[in-house]
Amino acid sequence: MPSTQSLAKGPAVLHARPEPLDGGLLDCGFPEVVTVLDDCLREAQASLSEGSVPAYLEAGRFLGKMGRGPEPLLTFLDIWPAVAKLLGEDTLEAVMATVRHINKSPNGRAIAPFLQSLPAAARQLRSAQQLQHYLDLCVYTMEHSSGSIHGVHKTYASPGFPSFLEQAGPLLDLVSIDGLRAWAEYGVRNYAHHPDQQRAYFNCESADSRAVLQRERHGCLLVNHTRLLDLYLRALWQDDAALVPYSTTWEPALAQPYRDADGIRLPDVYDDRAGVPALDRYRLALAHMTGHKRWSQAIVGDNFSPPQRFAIECFEDARIDLLVQRSYPGLRHAMWALHPVPQESGCDSTTHSGFRHRLAILSRALLCPQHGYVDATLLDFEARFRAALALGPSSTTEMAALALAYVARTRRPSDQFAVVDFTDTTVDYRDDNRHLWRFHELSDDEESFDTQRPRSATPEVHSLPARHYPEWDYRSQTFRPDWVSLYEGLHPSGAADTIDRLLERHQALAKQLQRQLDLLKPQDRVRERYQEDGAELDLDMAVRSLLDFKAGCMPDTRVTQSHKTNGRSIAVTLLLDLSQSLSATVPGSQQTVLQLSQEAVALLGWAQQRLGDPFAIAGFHSNTRHDVRYLHIKGFDEAWDAPVKARLAAMEAGYSTRLGAAMRHAAHTLAAQPADKKLLLVLTDGRPSDVDVPDEQLLVADARHSVRELGAQGISSYCISLDAQADVYVREIFGNHYTVIDRVAQLPEKLTRVFMTLTR
Repeated sequence: MPSTQSLAKGPAVLHARPEPLDGGLLDCGFPEVVTVLDDCLREAQASLSEGSVPAYLEAGRFLGKMGRGPEPLLTFLDIWPAVAKLLGEDTLEAVMATVRHINKSPNGRAIAPFLQSLPAAARQLRSAQQLQHYLDLCVYTMEHSSGSIHGVHKTYASPGFPSFLEQAGPLLDLVSIDGLRAWAEYGVRNYAHHPDQQRAYFNCESADSRAVLQRERHGCLLVNHTRLLDLYLRALWQDDAALVPYSTTWEPALAQPYRDADGIRLPDVYDDRAGVPALDRYRLALAHMTGHKRWSQAIVGDNFSPPQRFAIECFEDARIDLLVQRSYPGLRHAMWALHPVPQESGCDSTTHSGFRHRLAILSRALLCPQHGYVDATLLDFEARFRAALALGPSSTTEMAALALAYVARTRRPSDQFAVVDFTDTTVDYRDDNRHLWRFHELSDDEESFDTQRPRSATPEVHSLPARHYPEWDYRSQTFRPDWVSLYEGLHPSGAADTIDRLLERHQALAKQLQRQLDLLKPQDRVRERYQEDGAELDLDMAVRSLLDFKAGCMPDTRVTQSHKTNGRSIAVTLLLDLSQSLSATVPGSQQTVLQLSQEAVALLGWAQQRLGDPFAIAGFHSNTRHDVRYLHIKGFDEAWDAPVKARLAAMEAGYSTRLGAAMRHAAHTLAAQPADKKLLLVLTDGRPSDVDVPDEQLLVADARHSVRELGAQGISSYCISLDAQADVYVREIFGNHYTVIDRVAQLPEKLTRVFMTLTR
């Protein structure tokens, strides 16, 4: 048996051996290794430098003697030459140090998955430094995802570490190494002591796993722009379909957008491409699908062959694109940039079916007049297509007739080949055209795309799409990303004169407040005299300076003056808790807490009108994290008039109190106000709670964290609580910035006085 040194001398020594090698070179007796060792060593000597072959053999010898079976050794012999070629031979020491670390832990079975993850990681990381970050992350995940079970502090093998290694390579296609670390850290912090949940997280099976991963992805995320795109769809196309993302990672078969009974399905992430911003790619996809809804008619597809249906879709898509361009010419550049430009000679018809390729060329010619193609048949059908649209929008039926004529005229024997040329043939902003077909004869292998599927159980229809907010988990000290779905809309209206009658009942209190308001009300203009460079001449100072000059004295040159507004710069949002507990009756009174709150807000609105500060009123309640309602009662730009009073009169109580999400959304609008001071005033009657949260401390901690978030944005928070037992938890949330009103009947007076004190 030759020595390791003799094998390291070069390929010639190895190739000169007529007999096969055996496992003795690595000092192991695994039959599986003996079978492949010769080929592995040949590949290693072809890929590695002469000096690194001994280190390769030594690493293999260690893996064979670990007592973990043949799989780690076989994996290493197979993958290392390719990994070393990408990242450098010097990285072997770091990899083997990680292997030894894993071997000393209870996670020895994860050595083979770890080695199997290296090729994919190497292809993405491409540097030794980045690989070291990956190795450190593997060690961190392994160590921190092991813990105790049921309170027994006994170290055990990490349940999720093998799953992490299995997913790491594919995930590095989606996120950077920093994004992968953030994803892994969230998993080990939240599920270190929950084996089943940990496995689900690292297998990307749980909702929060995908949400955290989505947050770390590059590109333009649909979830971050749903509201903007929804308003675009409504304003320009008068279409109120819901926008529903689908994952191109977990559902790779869904290559193109589509519309179904639940709304418009779009990829969850787009990157900028061909000079077109990702957001414009979303706009173009929406325009194309909405154009189909406006101008296309479903036709019966039973008697058409698949090539005929494909050709009909090609002509119809081109017709819709041209009609969209006529409506909004600004989309033309994006269409031309995103449509592929296949070459006429780009398909080998001797080996591939060129039908799809020819239709892609046709689609490009129909869309872009400056296409440069010279095929006579193509030019003929382009002319017929443009003539059909010259006098109007044409129709789907006319496009179908054109398509059938095109297929009949261009059919070739090679179109039947099983291998299809897909190069430059996919127009990814177009949908899959399932809406275009109706089938009378349904079978097991045909789908009825026009069949209306029952909608899943969802909250009642809201006027605007959901906003998603994170929620703080005090147990893991992390945010749950996009955890809460908040729906906003205008509060329903009632009778405005109800509020006028409430104000009449409090005329005495209003007169007292009037005197205080006069002191708070800003004065319009204040004169600033003695200016070197003011806005206008100060006549008194000018005369005095002239007299000094005549008398031979040095005149005062500050002879101008300016005026400034002596006003306040403050914006206030009043956030009302509209949970079910407000329906309770006030002790010793026939009024409910909700009715007293109406009186208080009515007085506050009247006071704000007198002061002239930007002021908004909104209410909220929740029914689990999936349905937080945020109802606008008064906007910053609205006057205190009948529509606002009508909404206030219709206030109703219901559901629960998810305070943190409501505060974050209130801050979203308050932060946009151009005021020096911004105040969020919260009126509530109980502890934050919801029916899907058994831990009562969880939402208290989230509300406390939301107060800190608002403070970081320059927004002050203040709470007025109607709960006599509120001191403990309200102080925990708002610090010292709160007032507890023990006697609820004093609410109208005290709320108004607190407001004026805070805004003084």
